[in-house]
Amino acid sequence: MKNTILIGPFTQLLTLDKLPLKGALIDEQLELLGNAGILIEGNEILEVGEYTVLLEKAALLNAEIIELIGEYVALPGWIDCHTHICFGGSRAKDFAMRNAGKSYLEIAQSGGGIWDTVTQTRNLNQSELTERTIANANRHLSEGVTTIEVKSGYGLTVAEELKMLRAIKEADQKTEADLYPTCLAAHMKPRDFEGSNSEYLKLISEQLFPILKSENLTNRIDSFIEKSAFSPEEIELYYQKAKDLGFEITVHADQFTAGGSEVAVKFGAKSADHLEASGESEIELLAKSETVAVALPGASIGLGCGFTPARKILDLGGSLAIGSDWNPGSAPMGDLVTQASILATFEKLSTAEVLAALTFRAAAALGLEDRGILKAGSLADFNLYPIADFREILYQQGKMKPAQVWKKGNKI
Repeated sequence: MKNTILIGPFTQLLTLDKLPLKGALIDEQLELLGNAGILIEGNEILEVGEYTVLLEKAALLNAEIIELIGEYVALPGWIDCHTHICFGGSRAKDFAMRNAGKSYLEIAQSGGGIWDTVTQTRNLNQSELTERTIANANRHLSEGVTTIEVKSGYGLTVAEELKMLRAIKEADQKTEADLYPTCLAAHMKPRDFEGSNSEYLKLISEQLFPILKSENLTNRIDSFIEKSAFSPEEIELYYQKAKDLGFEITVHADQFTAGGSEVAVKFGAKSADHLEASGESEIELLAKSETVAVALPGASIGLGCGFTPARKILDLGGSLAIGSDWNPGSAPMGDLVTQASILATFEKLSTAEVLAALTFRAAAALGLEDRGILKAGSLADFNLYPIADFREILYQQGKMKPAQVWKKGNKI
């Protein structure tokens, strides 16, 4: 028998319901309920609404009543649609060198860069990698991030990528956060692979993809389209193979040079992520498509470069999500709300646009329809902040953490 719970009253409840998936938003569009409650049955929301009305329904259902004392704002659990939290080691040396003026090439030549993380990740066994992923996921969960996309990409062989994705799958079973795995075997051509970029991609698509399907390790394929990784031309056969096998597509696009966003739209990708180098033509192309543009301000902060043109994307009618890009190299902070707050300041994003980008629009970037909105039938994933005005959350720029985090109807 499903457990039934009523929690409230909330000073404010933001449902994030009845908002469009694409385009600019103003705060007046937010559905804001006062003296509200959430009625939960099992892991789903049964109803949201006026607390005194829900009290009567709760009595009929013999529901447990969790009555809050004080002021609280309730809103959906955050969704981080782009992370690399399965990794080994640290790149603190890289960060210090970059801030001291060293170039990416100089850092790589000194033993840093992505390959450093590949080496450190390969040195861990699956159990060790699982535990590190759980620790990172639980930190995110404690800050209100209830759904977390997690990429591979630091293995770069069939065996090592499988180790990473099996570790992510195991971690998902041991944390109360939902982990959504993505295969990023096309992160870069490994230094110890003697063939060409195209030969490496062919090997991965032929040998790794079938195992991903047979073990149900992921349904998402990603790649890094960039001069230092793979060209748009090289990646097309790889993505075509993925689509033929039924995988969903996502793309690391336009981080330093344009080109990836066009591939994302061509292959109907769920999302195109980064986009710091996107120009007018790339923005217009994305805005006219169903592909969600994902801004990753953590990488801009970590690398000291410009932000994703989020304001232009929204004004042209695109869909914008915000991810943390939590990784050991370019985005080590991993604080989603802090990064989103900073992006909002520089790109002049409304509070409604940021909240949408961290909830239902981020869910769309992952192809998920059961979360990111507080309404009947959605997962009971929500955060409670000890404040009377929802605008305090971004005003505090991530310094304020949730007082309570609820995942699938359970208080974490």
